Amino acid sequence: MEPRGHQGDAPAAGESSPGLAAAQRALAALVPPLRFAVKDGFAGAPRLKGFGELARGAIARARAAGAPDTPALQRLAIEAEAFDALPADERRAALARIAGGLSALIPVPEELREVARLGRTGVAAGTRQGRGTSTSAGPVEAGPSQRSSAASAAERSRGTTATASPAATGAHEAAHPERSAVLSLPKDGARSTDTWTEAPPPRTPEERAARRKKLATPLAELPRTHPSTRAQLEERGRLTVEQGLEFFPKAYQDRTQVRRIVELRAGDEGIVHGTVGHVRVQRMRNGRPLLKVGLSDPSGALELVFFNPPPWRARQFAAGDALLCSGKVTEGFGRRFQMSQPEVEKLQAGDSASFGRIVPIYAGPADYQHPALRKLVKRLVDEYAPLAVDDLPPQVRARRGLLSRAEALRDAHFPGAGTDLVAAAERATPGFRRLVFEELFFLQLALALRRRGVRAEAGIAFDASPAAIARALELLPFRLTGAQARALDEIARDMARPEPMNRLLQGDVGSGKTAVAFAAMMLAVRSGHQAAIMVPTELLAEQHARTLAGWLQGTGVEVALVAAAARGKGQKETRARVADGTARIAVGTHALLEQDVAFERLGLVVVDEQHRFGVLQRAKLISKGHRPDVLVMTATPIPRTLALAFYGDLDQSKIGELPPGRTPVATKVYGDSQRRGAYEVARRELEAGRQVYVVYPLVAESEKSDLADATSGAEELRRVFAGHEVGLLHGKLKADEKQAVMDRFRTGALRVLVATTVIEVGVDVPNASVMIVEHAERFGLSQLHQLRGRVGRGAARSHCLLIAHFKRVGDEARERLQAMAETQDGFEVARVDLRIRGPGELLGTRQSGQKLFEIADLYRDEAILEEAREDAFALVDADPELGRPEHRAAAEALEGRWAGRLSLAQVG
Repeated sequence: MEPRGHQGDAPAAGESSPGLAAAQRALAALVPPLRFAVKDGFAGAPRLKGFGELARGAIARARAAGAPDTPALQRLAIEAEAFDALPADERRAALARIAGGLSALIPVPEELREVARLGRTGVAAGTRQGRGTSTSAGPVEAGPSQRSSAASAAERSRGTTATASPAATGAHEAAHPERSAVLSLPKDGARSTDTWTEAPPPRTPEERAARRKKLATPLAELPRTHPSTRAQLEERGRLTVEQGLEFFPKAYQDRTQVRRIVELRAGDEGIVHGTVGHVRVQRMRNGRPLLKVGLSDPSGALELVFFNPPPWRARQFAAGDALLCSGKVTEGFGRRFQMSQPEVEKLQAGDSASFGRIVPIYAGPADYQHPALRKLVKRLVDEYAPLAVDDLPPQVRARRGLLSRAEALRDAHFPGAGTDLVAAAERATPGFRRLVFEELFFLQLALALRRRGVRAEAGIAFDASPAAIARALELLPFRLTGAQARALDEIARDMARPEPMNRLLQGDVGSGKTAVAFAAMMLAVRSGHQAAIMVPTELLAEQHARTLAGWLQGTGVEVALVAAAARGKGQKETRARVADGTARIAVGTHALLEQDVAFERLGLVVVDEQHRFGVLQRAKLISKGHRPDVLVMTATPIPRTLALAFYGDLDQSKIGELPPGRTPVATKVYGDSQRRGAYEVARRELEAGRQVYVVYPLVAESEKSDLADATSGAEELRRVFAGHEVGLLHGKLKADEKQAVMDRFRTGALRVLVATTVIEVGVDVPNASVMIVEHAERFGLSQLHQLRGRVGRGAARSHCLLIAHFKRVGDEARERLQAMAETQDGFEVARVDLRIRGPGELLGTRQSGQKLFEIADLYRDEAILEEAREDAFALVDADPELGRPEHRAAAEALEGRWAGRLSLAQVG
């Protein structure tokens, strides 16, 4: 709460006591859900669940921390008490009033200040008695009744309630028969309230280091931890306390309410509270043990059933024990109700991890292992999460209304009562918002620092004047489109500067990126330097070398095709001509990275289909020159969020239109039994003089797979398309064999080309108008889009025919095929691909075993990414060395906790 003058012993304006800071943090928890609700004209208001309960808990915590009971806080409490019961049409006005009350107590973001102005107008009109009353936020000692009320509300807000004896439960039911179907867990029994408190912020680097060291404690060194429980985390790579705290739940259950046994129905998931009557071990027909535990409450009885229990399970129960049980109710023998494999806990003093609260469900452990794992995680949350160092700069947290890291970790594992369980599972609560923001912020901070560092290095200033660009374009047999010309202008401006260029060129399949890259290479060559272009396949390298040599015919500029060293004497001579500068442009695959490939004066590196190359491969090629300019290109469109997240240190250009004469490709999905229809389309095109591709996932038949293969397919298609010559192309052919097949297809001697995905990238035959993909369900979206890009390069209407084996198709595969049929837009295709597969496969990093994100989801968290990027780049602009005291924690985190994961963001 903002200090607004003096009241009693309150601190002067501008000062802040520890209690006041805690009160501010408690109320700040209301900011994120309020921002969600008021966004886009209160569009989120109808989806706001349990906000009144959340607000009451925040107010109770603020009062418990010492906040005075000012009129503003009282009005906020009144609004919170009534909010959850309001009809939908009254919520907008209530939210405005709550924003108004909150803004009088703590700083709030601009959009809430605007809403707050409306809210304060309503308060002024309807609450005149509040005028003129001091709203000082100084801490005032609360009386006993206030503290009791605050503690009770704080306890209720976290869902950490005590559990009474069965007698107490029965008395409660008798007093309130109308509530007997569903009861809140009693609050006057043996369990203690949750006394979780965040530690004060560390004041020195030494204190931060000590905290980080404690959080890095190996789980194996924690006292009183059972090895089998600890192994549930260690087997998933969570070896330290901090890594254990970052093992987030996959789902949640609300266990704040207990039901009477008589109210249960078969199929219900419920919690019951009763007394053990009997414990019996029986044998099933297969000889394995079966444990049955009789449980009763004043309304009825059921049996707890444990199949093949471990020996300790039978010793866990004794007649007369009071238990809480959670599970699914089924009908057993004699129509008696039973719970199979329930979670069970004896009533005892202390705060439960599994009852009386919203409880986390973690991925992996068996059902019976969950209580012990939950108990271990709760111990980490209680003992270690309060020590979490807040690495986010304070001004960033304040601007975005974010919880502290400690509060966020607690909220992620054990959210407060009233939390929307779906929102929690989708990681859309205030705690998860903070953790997602943090993950994306440090990624963007690394990119911002890298971008600034690259620009500070000395590079090459090429002649990229309009006259130089015009001389380069004279060599092309066509004019650039407007989009190509704009991209070239952006590249030329970078190349003219003395700092190194680092630019990403995006363009859909067939948009003409090669022509733009050629013009850039000529700017480097005419300035006295060499250029290298690295591509993923030998087929594409050969095509590029042939194309560039054709454009350069008669200019005296030599193009060298650098192939594997094993190619013999010819390759030795080629490499020598690159090394002495005779060859000014080198085209190759990974062969360019070989140790004996050297350049006389490398000035520009072009990487085509950059996602096919790793970070170290790109860096190795760049190191063969003295900080050359770098242009990376992709025909696999990168969704905007992915581009910001992983190529945010690169300037970006986009070719958003196709050259004249390119035609849209009609895409249709066929079932395996409908292939005749696909073949009929292909036959019509062949008879019209055009050509056909047919792509298979395998080269030859495999005992391990029943997928169709290219070799068998070629034999079959020779019968289907009798009278039209069919050729076969795959990666196992020798280079000269592949070249011969492609030359025959390019000249029209072959009418049908059966191939594997070796033709996925770069093959250009304008007369080909049909692409048939066999087993299309086995290909990724980007692969299918690339294959579709092999046709539609001439004036004739083209077709992409996807043949799928639907019996083996899952939902994801159906979604991919549907996306292909519905859109030609490569960027929309990539967006769907990002949602389905995540960033790992799109970036080519899944194979590395490194996880890109712990909790962030680029598809879901686009708005948070935008905010994180804005704040990170602004921070580096203001403090490039991160040397200010308030930024040192962020610098330490970047070098320590985030260093490994952020290496994936390095591009060149």
